[in-house]
Amino acid sequence: MTIIQNIIGVILIGLISCNSVNKTNPVVIPQPDREIDKIKLTDLKNEPLDLNQYEGKAIFINIWATWCKLCLQEMPSIEKAQQFLQNENVVFLLASAEAFEEIDTFRKLHAYPFKYVQIQNSEELGIQSLPTTFIFNKKGKLVFSESGYRKWDEKSNIDAILKIINKNE
Repeated sequence: MTIIQNIIGVILIGLISCNSVNKTNPVVIPQPDREIDKIKLTDLKNEPLDLNQYEGKAIFINIWATWCKLCLQEMPSIEKAQQFLQNENVVFLLASAEAFEEIDTFRKLHAYPFKYVQIQNSEELGIQSLPTTFIFNKKGKLVFSESGYRKWDEKSNIDAILKIINKNE
């Protein structure tokens, strides 16, 4: 008889606990972070850069260094691409892991109209070579990633960026 009572007790406890779900507070399944949220940037005043301020825009992030010859060779083409796309919904950010002073000295010595920032987590992102470029769509999804030099002002590259800007994903 005690075995039957134990079985009934277990069943009753199971039924009671199943009915005790709080239906006024539904379970929320967390959504995965946007890919762009994984990138940690600061401005040249060491203030965190909130990429949400660019919501609804594509974001072009070029990771470079002052000592990187290919990075420096690529900059004029990035400048021209930025000029071609100045009336489009795209933001260009040039990010370096170097010290703020080094980035700012470079900025002062060159006439590029870039928004220079410092990347805080290039190792965490797995960046192994420079230059590396990421392009995120309007929703913060990474849609382009490439390491190496590219001539960004060539028509095919401008068209590729425009396609990303105008795609409604």
